[in-house]
Amino acid sequence: MIFKSLARANEIGANSYGLTTSDAKIVLDAGMHPKNEALDSVPHYELIKEEGADTVVITHSHLDHVGTLPILMKQHHRAKAYMTKPCVALTDALLHNSVNVMLSKRTELGITDYPLFDHDDVNQVVDRFIGVDYGRRVRAGHFEETLLTFQDAGHVLGSAGVMVENEGKRFFYTGDIQTHDQTLIKGADFDFQDGIDSLVIESTRGATPTDPTVTRPNEEQRLVDQINKTMDRNGSVLIPVFAMGKTQEMVTLIHKHQLNGDLPNVPIIIGGLSTKMTIIYDKQRRHSRRSNPRLELMRIKNLQTASRRGGGIIRSSPRCIYLLSSGMMTEKTLSNSFAQGFISNPKNSVLFVGYTDHETPGHALKNTERGSKIKLDSEKPATVFDCDLETFDFSGHANREDLLDIIEESKAKKVFLVHGDLPASEWMQAEAKKRLPGSEIIIPEPGKPYSV
Repeated sequence: MIFKSLARANEIGANSYGLTTSDAKIVLDAGMHPKNEALDSVPHYELIKEEGADTVVITHSHLDHVGTLPILMKQHHRAKAYMTKPCVALTDALLHNSVNVMLSKRTELGITDYPLFDHDDVNQVVDRFIGVDYGRRVRAGHFEETLLTFQDAGHVLGSAGVMVENEGKRFFYTGDIQTHDQTLIKGADFDFQDGIDSLVIESTRGATPTDPTVTRPNEEQRLVDQINKTMDRNGSVLIPVFAMGKTQEMVTLIHKHQLNGDLPNVPIIIGGLSTKMTIIYDKQRRHSRRSNPRLELMRIKNLQTASRRGGGIIRSSPRCIYLLSSGMMTEKTLSNSFAQGFISNPKNSVLFVGYTDHETPGHALKNTERGSKIKLDSEKPATVFDCDLETFDFSGHANREDLLDIIEESKAKKVFLVHGDLPASEWMQAEAKKRLPGSEIIIPEPGKPYSV
């Protein structure tokens, strides 16, 4: 088997990798770069133009893993895309939303290359999706010698690591991993019992030291305390979240503490794409390893869906918890628009529960001194920041020590470190060499072929 990175650089970007077996030409993930625009956001698919692709494997439905799938499948019109059954539904919804976002950017930013694909393109490629259950071994397309097995990665609904078997060799691609149970989704369930020859593993948090005092129970208690503090002064809470994954996790977490009596039974408000994704989470709950398989999120008593009023902005009411996307408060999103007036009220709180890139409004807000003005939207006036702000660690990614444990457990002769900025991958490389001194630990150069 031959492995090749199709990513644009060694970074957290447009994830995509080629894997050639004795009889199949596979592409692992088809991401869109979260920071780049238009064609600069697309992986280097030209690197596989000559050999082609007949099989696509999708590990989960985040944009950086699935956002350019219609482009790839239009170029390789006979390819089938394999993913878990929840991933089929989530990817369908996400790609249609992506078309809408690109159309808006064409109008607002003048990016004439957008949209990179349209709704008809999405409908056509969805017809070529094949939903697979966890643990079921399937053939890659019509090929006899290449087998695929999806294993739960614990990251979001439907996320998976994928075992590829060919000619007695076993190759495993993790996708994004969370090894510990979240409130809604259980942690990864990887089976390396029969051994692995080559491992491709994420290194997202490789440059982030793990603070042993930052535990999930402690973070939950901090969150509960801050929400209660805000409610006691008749304020409201804004929690910027990603529409898929973080929204459903925080709804479940808050609901749990409301049932326990730790939090008051105030409204939990979601809106936009988050609502659509939450409905899918409910419909697909039987196809995932959930802590409470019977819980239907949209039937939670305190959950409400927001509707935009006057000027397209959701209006704030006292004693509410607003879970609004995006998690980084990107311009033109619900959380960004909502925050314009919200952050000037000293009774309120903004609580960040995930990563914010340093170029985003969310990161800028985190680093603004209280009492100062901040411009959250380039087309709107600056607003005074005068409310509480706290940051919590509820990452959907495994910490670097847990990633090293997976590497050591795999005993793989070759380990490829991907999905991480270079400092993260380099730290992981140095430490992994100590764990598996007899193995090759590789940061793959984009476009370079590696024998696996």
